[in-house]
Amino acid sequence: MTNLFSSKKILALAACCMLSAGALWADINPKPFVVPELKTWSGAEGQTALSGRIVVKNAKLKAVAAALAADYKEMFGKELTIVNGATKGGDVVLSLKKDKALGDEGYTMNVGSAVEITAATERGAFWATRTLLQIAEQHKDGNLPKGKTTDVPEYKLRGFMIDCGRKFIPMSYLRDLAKIMAYYKMNTLQVHLNDNGFRQYFGGDWNKTQAAFRLECDTYPGLTAKDGSYSKQEFIDFQKLAEQNGVEVIPEIDAPAHSLAFTQYKNEIGSKEYGMDHLDLFNPETYKFMDGLWKEYIGGKNPVFIGKRVHIGTDEYSNAKKDVVEKFREFTDHYIKYVESFGKQAVVWGALTHANGDTKVKNKGVLMDIWYNGYADPVEMKKQGYKLVSIPDGLVYIVPAAGYYYDYLNCQYLYEHWTPAVIGNKTFEENDPMIEGGMFAVWNDHAGNGISTKDVHHRVYPALQTLAVKCWTGKETKLPYAEFDSKRAELSEAPGVNELGRLGKPGSVVLEKATVNAGETLNAEEIGYNYAVTFTIDGKQEANGTELFRSANAVVYLADPDQGKLGFERDGYRNLFNYRIPAGEKHTITIEGTNKMTRLLVDGAVKEELGPKTLYVMREQDRAHYQVKGTYTYEPVVYQPTDQIYYQRTLVFPLRKAGNFKSAITNLKVEAK
Repeated sequence: MTNLFSSKKILALAACCMLSAGALWADINPKPFVVPELKTWSGAEGQTALSGRIVVKNAKLKAVAAALAADYKEMFGKELTIVNGATKGGDVVLSLKKDKALGDEGYTMNVGSAVEITAATERGAFWATRTLLQIAEQHKDGNLPKGKTTDVPEYKLRGFMIDCGRKFIPMSYLRDLAKIMAYYKMNTLQVHLNDNGFRQYFGGDWNKTQAAFRLECDTYPGLTAKDGSYSKQEFIDFQKLAEQNGVEVIPEIDAPAHSLAFTQYKNEIGSKEYGMDHLDLFNPETYKFMDGLWKEYIGGKNPVFIGKRVHIGTDEYSNAKKDVVEKFREFTDHYIKYVESFGKQAVVWGALTHANGDTKVKNKGVLMDIWYNGYADPVEMKKQGYKLVSIPDGLVYIVPAAGYYYDYLNCQYLYEHWTPAVIGNKTFEENDPMIEGGMFAVWNDHAGNGISTKDVHHRVYPALQTLAVKCWTGKETKLPYAEFDSKRAELSEAPGVNELGRLGKPGSVVLEKATVNAGETLNAEEIGYNYAVTFTIDGKQEANGTELFRSANAVVYLADPDQGKLGFERDGYRNLFNYRIPAGEKHTITIEGTNKMTRLLVDGAVKEELGPKTLYVMREQDRAHYQVKGTYTYEPVVYQPTDQIYYQRTLVFPLRKAGNFKSAITNLKVEAK
């Protein structure tokens, strides 16, 4: 009996060992790639196929469910039906549950027989759906790997600031930008609504220097920029769209510096001592003007600025004299309290170390963008009680094609070394309660340098994905940068958004047509960098202004409106090749484009390359005088220019609509390079 029992025992143990070994060798799903990286992941075996149903357990989540259904259909062409009641296998189940550990934006997502999403707030549940969509788009069948995540952001504020003052940014792009930010759980978009170019690039004349205020304005008719602006209603609609996507828009009206748009409109409020881009802080009319401007957008029952926060500027004013410093501090304090009187929280640029003085400036409840520690020492500002936003210029400032700061951010360095706890040369403890979060910025300093909105976006997108990780996941990223960079580039920008103009994979032909008929519509809007567009043209005499292709963003001319040359136009800039399509001749034309240049090839040979063009500023103080006075009767005027801008001649190639040309266009081939 003892031997028999022992044999059975051995068999049972062997079976257990075999089962254990099977479990050890089973495929446990690794952490899915998501931007930002998931904070936790507990993998399970297998995948879950979605049933096509979203079960809403709380009525507050109906809008989240509707957004998920719309985005899923946009991305995958499949319907998700919103239902109530019992859960079935493959359902997406949305629930709310009070849980302090999840905070305002965290969530859990458990992918088992169903996909169970739980959050403490609607925004947390919405972020979970962004994770679901990102995972689904990386699986051809749309299935989700089984496993569980609890995902909570490290920082409350995860944002981006865009300068619309020096370069008009179309509303269509701002709306897409809000969707892109939402897809990567970036929750704050600061819109810089007024600014001006640098006087030296405009003949040293303040009256000729580019300056713009981008909003429709009734209080001061004529203040609104002529080269691009937003109506009040479209700005309201934009803020609502962003809000529906979990993104807060913080509108910024910058004063008392960067204020040339206001002083060009009302000369008497400009500073005669410090320049017309400075408001005169000692003139009572300055305060009347700014009070009236702010009241138009934050006053009344239905204000234009609908969010809880507004940015009042307050940066880079002269500190040459003590009385000016005190007046600047008084101005800052006045407008903090002024916007608060309308129920708004004030956001300011950090400038109070630069403007150190005796006049008290309100700190409680005020959010400060710390951009340069010489202007505002973050340690001192924290002591004074300001909540801080980390936006250090030496790390996260993009100034396109300017030759200073960054043209493109050093994303690898930021990914490997930065979090919002690093503000310039000061490093705080992670999760310091006085640091709200981090942002990056695009400043379009060189007004008139040919940069397009597409060029701006090409710089913004990789930075946005990187900052999304560093503000949500923080220091504990597990993925090596090279792997992150490779995988993040494969993700969609957002459901239904393709600002980069990505078509197909690099190295592929993405569109071919034997014949392009005049006026026909093609099935692609545009192709972004890098590309080659080739076609054969049997040339006819074309009238000036004849288009080859047009999109919502650009036009390519067979004969430009002025000189009849091959060229293109976008963002109010027209660039021409020194080439006319010969009538009565047949040639093969190729136009290649990168983020640095646009190249023309004729019959396979390079005809011309339009790369960055250096434009010099000729100033009187740069005149060179080397000749001995009186030696010659004629002395030429010679300059040694020190200021220059780098004019950009790039093109995201339009494809949507063919022009009404007479020439025969055949053998169209569009390649992604």
